Amino acid sequence: MSSTEGAQRSIQSIETGFALLAALVDSSEAMSLRDLAKAAGMTSAKAHPYLVSFIRVGLVKQDAATSQYELGPFALQMGLVSLRRLDTVRAAMPEIARLAGTLGHTLALAVLGSHGPTIIHILEASYPVHVNLRAGTVMSMLHTATGQVFAAWLPPKVAEHYIEREAGDAAVVTHLLPARPDRQTREALLAEVREHGLARALGNPLPGIDALSAPVFDHTGNIVAAITCLGPTGLFDAAWDGSIASAMRASARAVSANLGFRE
Repeated sequence: MSSTEGAQRSIQSIETGFALLAALVDSSEAMSLRDLAKAAGMTSAKAHPYLVSFIRVGLVKQDAATSQYELGPFALQMGLVSLRRLDTVRAAMPEIARLAGTLGHTLALAVLGSHGPTIIHILEASYPVHVNLRAGTVMSMLHTATGQVFAAWLPPKVAEHYIEREAGDAAVVTHLLPARPDRQTREALLAEVREHGLARALGNPLPGIDALSAPVFDHTGNIVAAITCLGPTGLFDAAWDGSIASAMRASARAVSANLGFRE
């Protein structure tokens, strides 16, 4: 056996079981044993032992009521660790920490994941506030300030893809909101976002919570992240020209500059 062949030896059972994980990722929904096995190209009898092992290590979980399978908590942790190692995240973290100390409100960093804009880091406010937000939360493209930032600066076809795919997607935090706005209303909304250099959400999707979100660009001019600040209406200055908006724009520009972006 040559040294090259020895270096490329693999464990066949791991590669076989991976097909089940890939099927769950592709589906993005809970699946029955039969459907999952079929998607992975194997019989239910063959798939079941792999799923038992995946459940034990947290890569898969099974709903006790429906017996359906979906990705488990450790799979989410793996994805978040991978996202956090992006150069974008490393460049943004010091600025977000500085901004959080200056503003005192909750700060979040989001990048574009497979389901849409995904929160990967949160710094809590210096005061008690109930915000149903955590690492791994996927934000609606049109119903949140974070999502609107991506919708405004992503290539139109890419933005449309994420807008279309979030309908009925249980992974998106705001999937139960009313139907998305018509095209004319949407274009006016995103034009306003681009005009002001950030997006704003007032009491939507969380009543009593306002948010501002600013885009981060890389050296190619593509949007790679969104910095979002949020707080309770009355304590949060959501004005386009307010102190929070100005600080958000400045921080997003600083991170973008560190990534090589030039306006």
